[in-house]
Amino acid sequence: MAGYIVKRLLTAAVLLYVVATVVFFLLFLVPGDPAVMLLSSGGVAPPPEAVTQLRGQMGLDKPIVTQYLAYLEHIAHGNLGNSFQDQTPVSQVIAERLPRTLELVGAAALLSVVTGIPLGVIAARRAGSWADRMLRSFTSFALSVPVFVVGTLLLLLFSQVLGWLPAGGFSTFSDSPLRHFEALILPTVTIAIGFSAMVLRMTRSTVLGVIDRDWVRTARAKGLAERRVWRRHIVRNSLGPVVTLTGLQIGSLLGGTVLVEYVFNWPGLSGMLVTAVDYRDYPEVQGVVLVVAALFILINLVADLIYPILDPRARSK
Repeated sequence: MAGYIVKRLLTAAVLLYVVATVVFFLLFLVPGDPAVMLLSSGGVAPPPEAVTQLRGQMGLDKPIVTQYLAYLEHIAHGNLGNSFQDQTPVSQVIAERLPRTLELVGAAALLSVVTGIPLGVIAARRAGSWADRMLRSFTSFALSVPVFVVGTLLLLLFSQVLGWLPAGGFSTFSDSPLRHFEALILPTVTIAIGFSAMVLRMTRSTVLGVIDRDWVRTARAKGLAERRVWRRHIVRNSLGPVVTLTGLQIGSLLGGTVLVEYVFNWPGLSGMLVTAVDYRDYPEVQGVVLVVAALFILINLVADLIYPILDPRARSK
């Protein structure tokens, strides 16, 4: 196991280097000069002298290879640079916004797992019944409706019509725990509807693939109670692919909650990334992408380590 972890960590380091390199060079292909965009006001083009001076302050007047080597050196020392917009350290901004996105994604993942797995088992156990048909209809609906539509509908119902929850915004836990959790409910449910549908569908599919296996029939032939057969031999052996799917989905949500954060005015990492791209803020874009990539790799490493615990057969592979 130790060798496997070391191998995965080395692979992660290589992947991070590739991501950092690709992001660095792709940003230079995006139209628009950061200096011009920052100095432009009211559609009036800034003086060339001011643009040249600002480009020098940003270090954009140096050869691209020199910029690239300096960029790698800064990353190696844990320095993500300063924002072009206000010279705030990028690591400071990410440290402020990342916990909010992690909280949102973590709450949605937890809600999705605790609802999707049991419902998937029920759907598989009663395959072909009215309950199975209703759950499959739910998954089809949840996966086909865009997340911004779900969020808007939830806002209209629970905020505008019923008045039970706030329409959006953010309140720190220290200021008001109640307002903090009230603001968290709707964006969490918005993400969890589609997420839980994927978990439900995967759970149902894997359980149906295990339910008729030889070891399940053997367990029943030994006289084991049906509940124990389901808990130890069917459900446990079905959770490996579900864990893998959950890890992949959590990783993708870290940078993919843009629409949800926009609809509910949640000040997370995705909103920061969109603003940084709009202003061609290279350090912020590079910093956010690197952090999201590192978390994505870490989450999938954890999922891969959990898989052998759920399915002992994977330990010998």
